[in-house]
Amino acid sequence: MKKQLLKKSKLYIILDKDACRDVFKVAAKIRNSGLSVVQLRAKNMPNKDLLEISKKLKFAFRKNKIIFIINDHVDIAKLTGAHGAHLGQDDLPIEEARKILGKDKIIGISCHNLKQALDAQKKGADYIGVGPIFKTPIKPENRSIGLALLKDINKKIKIPIFAIGGINRNNLNKILSTGVSRVAICRDICMNKNAAFSIKEIKGILNDAN
Repeated sequence: MKKQLLKKSKLYIILDKDACRDVFKVAAKIRNSGLSVVQLRAKNMPNKDLLEISKKLKFAFRKNKIIFIINDHVDIAKLTGAHGAHLGQDDLPIEEARKILGKDKIIGISCHNLKQALDAQKKGADYIGVGPIFKTPIKPENRSIGLALLKDINKKIKIPIFAIGGINRNNLNKILSTGVSRVAICRDICMNKNAAFSIKEIKGILNDAN
């Protein structure tokens, strides 16, 4: 059922611990805004603390039919009963993550070129995050891949594609011009005092593009 919801989802919110500061406050603001997918990302947090936060967020989202994804940590996704995990290119291979999580859980992976995207699709990823499309202070070391490559990947990949990296309300139409209609957003929500309103505004733009 969650995989079917994923296919219908247009907006994917990343609760980054460094960007959000207080992920629970942001979660409380956005959980009733009609969201479908939320990922918790905490790159520099001890596993013990990440496990505790993950459990609390999973509980907070329990009544909202929100797909809850854990970044990087397949073990914590398994322990918390999260709906899936998001992998980086240097994390566990998709096949190994699938052995741990099972066939019903969602596995996504970040891709930065067409080869990686095709490989992810072949190995059974449920979705891919393609980027960074624009430069982002969340990952300043990563070079932006640009819109042309996003358009090319979209033509050749059949599983859901979420564009990611520096995306906000001001450049959203540039993403839509490539044919990609799904986006993952972090800072524009995590650092926004009116996060719930912004989500509704972004969803409106995405829905109008169909």
